[in-house]
Amino acid sequence: MSAYNDWKPMEIRPDGAGAGADGLRRTLAALGDFGDVLTQAKVVVFRGFQVGEHELDEVMDLLLPNRLAYTHGTSPRTKVAAGNVYTSTEYPSEQTIAMHNELSYSHKWPARLLFYCATTPGSGGATPVVDGALWLESLDEKVRDAFAGGVRYSQNLHDGFGLGRSWKQTFETGDRAQVEAFLEEGRFDWKWTSDGGLRMVSPVRPASIRHPVTGSTVWFNQADHFHPAALGDDVARELAQILPPEELPQSVTFADGSPIPDEYVIHVHDRGLEMAVDVDWQQGDLMVIDNVAVGHGRRPYTGDRRVLVAMSD
Repeated sequence: MSAYNDWKPMEIRPDGAGAGADGLRRTLAALGDFGDVLTQAKVVVFRGFQVGEHELDEVMDLLLPNRLAYTHGTSPRTKVAAGNVYTSTEYPSEQTIAMHNELSYSHKWPARLLFYCATTPGSGGATPVVDGALWLESLDEKVRDAFAGGVRYSQNLHDGFGLGRSWKQTFETGDRAQVEAFLEEGRFDWKWTSDGGLRMVSPVRPASIRHPVTGSTVWFNQADHFHPAALGDDVARELAQILPPEELPQSVTFADGSPIPDEYVIHVHDRGLEMAVDVDWQQGDLMVIDNVAVGHGRRPYTGDRRVLVAMSD
């Protein structure tokens, strides 16, 4: 058995430090450098501190030193507060969100994510987390080998009316020059279309990378999120059957442009969920994850689950 199979998130409780933001501050002071703690633990869950939503900004200042906007994001979210705080992905509650590292398809991704439970789900709704080294190790050798050369992502972003997200939603701006600067920096192949939309194809992105601190090699791509075979939405799958890949809101190929077999994508999708450890939620809980070391997702739920998310470099 791999040593990675024994991994689970680190859980921290008040243990006399008190609840709320003040208690969390005292606990963090006793821990020392939180960056070092997170690198070793990969995921840290703060239980029982009963942090109120009105205290969230203060807590995030302690745990996320430089909060980032959700630039180039593909999932539906709502910005709920200044300081780049968002709802978690707003997919229907009965859907599972597969494992992924935030923005791994882009040339810029956050190093850290923070999740905060504002409303406890009625049932279910855990956030599964998976050790990226275990995920990579769990894949069949032929699948790992096939992805070794990397992948290319394609997106068709409309101007406000159409399938999927608009380019204004994706980049949180209506300024074309700002979008173009981002695309040039990321070395995308892109063009504005006659109907005001944006067609963009990424350069080759890796399927796995080395963690910048630990050196561990981890699975790090979102091919299954861009591929119709692994989509949980029946409408999206039907759409993929009638439209060529170049016209879909998003698609993915191997680095040489060849199609990725459906069975490879489903294998990656399923192994990620199988290897994951579920983190259940109670109101006031927080979780910080190393976005390179681990992937995350969402289990189906009932009730009024509300989890907020922020990210930092």
